[in-house]
Amino acid sequence: MEWKTLGDISLKVSSGGTPLSTRADYYGGDIPWLRTQEVLFNDIVDTEIKITKLGLENSSAKWISANCVIVAISGATAARSAINKIPLTTNQHCCNLEINPECANYRYVFHWVGKEHDKLKALGQGARADLNSGIIKNYPIPIPFPTDPAKSLAEQARIVSILDKFDALTNSISEGLPREIELRQKQYEYYRDMLLTFPKAAEE
Repeated sequence: MEWKTLGDISLKVSSGGTPLSTRADYYGGDIPWLRTQEVLFNDIVDTEIKITKLGLENSSAKWISANCVIVAISGATAARSAINKIPLTTNQHCCNLEINPECANYRYVFHWVGKEHDKLKALGQGARADLNSGIIKNYPIPIPFPTDPAKSLAEQARIVSILDKFDALTNSISEGLPREIELRQKQYEYYRDMLLTFPKAAEE
């Protein structure tokens, strides 16, 4: 096992932008535009707001490919994460990690970032405790079998398979069974912590 950073295992790290809210012609189009309040440790399959091509061209918003790990970096939402299952654009309060598939499974990264939520959030700066892309890029992540990419990806896929099953069970149980939901969530968190606990990096 080797500790790398989220930046090390990403092909690209980006943020987005917000078209001027006073321009009606920038909104109501067909381009999905994600805000941090929709980043809830979930898969994003649609967005509440859509922008127009004109809005995209006249703001810092930009397209990101599907299956990025999106980390909110602003205030109360900071350190929450999600995966976009469709290409979309985001506001400037999202840090978007396009994971390198040759060294990391994007869902493995998603589960790890979720596990580390409290520690990552504690790194926030300023009055609003905001994160930034530098903090995200430099955050450590354990990569199993780093000298054997095929074995590493297989192990990551094994961990993802287990955690995804618990996640699916948690989300599929009806609202009428809150106790069962709580138990499943505790099971998921237990296995997540067990599977994603590694020795700390040696001190320099």
